[in-house]
Amino acid sequence: MQRIALRTRLRPGAEETYEAEHATIPAELEADMRAAGVHDWKIWRDGLDLFHYVEVDDYAAMQDKLRGSAANQAWQAQMNRLLDGDFDPSAGGLRLVWEM
Repeated sequence: MQRIALRTRLRPGAEETYEAEHATIPAELEADMRAAGVHDWKIWRDGLDLFHYVEVDDYAAMQDKLRGSAANQAWQAQMNRLLDGDFDPSAGGLRLVWEM
């Protein structure tokens, strides 16, 4: 299992909308994410900065599988309008420096 940390940034003023839209995600999206090997996905927000923690069987394989998911494509379009800049799903994420 891989543990991945990612960072994205919101557009100013999008904080409440982003949180409201994450209150419930579509059941089809969750099913596709679980089928793609996602065990856990958490998002924290600090101002406009978003920090994602993902536990997944294989991150690259998950990305490949979700590219073909209509539910994921719709969700990404919905979320990308709130983000400041494009999220690069091929980025390796944040580098783990220390853990206890």
